[in-house]
Amino acid sequence: MMKNGKVYWQGLEELTDSQVFENKIQDEFPEQLPKLGQEDSGESSRRDFLKLMGFGVAAVSLAACEAPVRKAIPYLNKPVDADPGIPNYYASAYTKSGEYCPVVVKTRDGRPIKVEGNKLCSITKGGTSAQVEASVLSLYDNDRLQIPVLNGETAEWDTLDSEVKKQLSSIAVSGGAIRLVSNTIISPATLSVIEKFKAKYPNTEHVMYDAQSFSGLLDSNEMSFGARIIPTYDSPKPQL
Repeated sequence: MMKNGKVYWQGLEELTDSQVFENKIQDEFPEQLPKLGQEDSGESSRRDFLKLMGFGVAAVSLAACEAPVRKAIPYLNKPVDADPGIPNYYASAYTKSGEYCPVVVKTRDGRPIKVEGNKLCSITKGGTSAQVEASVLSLYDNDRLQIPVLNGETAEWDTLDSEVKKQLSSIAVSGGAIRLVSNTIISPATLSVIEKFKAKYPNTEHVMYDAQSFSGLLDSNEMSFGARIIPTYDSPKPQL
């Protein structure tokens, strides 16, 4: 009954105040659940179905939570600086497409797994970029060659090294030219090795080529300002 005196009914059964309606109100669950041991063995109730479904979901979840057992195979002749499961850290540098960043590479069992910034650098102070962080993925590219290839056929490293030495000696004797093509290298150690190679083979020319090159910007800055550099813009300093 409402405050205005009007009375509302749910249906004609409530209006006539029938006994059937009264029984439905008193019985909240009209469908009686079967007692234990009295279920019909020929039919599967909804309760049984839900129990089986719950058991199946729980079983699958428990089976998926079990981690596989992985055993670490020890070294036959263990290196001094290699301990299974303990990472090593190496200071290195990342260079690509004009970007440079000093980094610290985390390795485990000889495999690089994480690249972080070198906090000892006074310029970056341990900072990196998304490109630097993701560079470790390039080492695990499925399209990279797994083994040496010689004339389209798989070969051993010893065979490949012997063939390269043979061809270099033949070119040096005949007075031919050798072209060494690489990306831009700024590492003093790598450049030192290349200089030693050029000293042994004087007819060698080292060509640096990058797929993404800033040569146009470098040339224009050299012509305009006399310095072959790539500028770094400081956004907070411009006076507008």
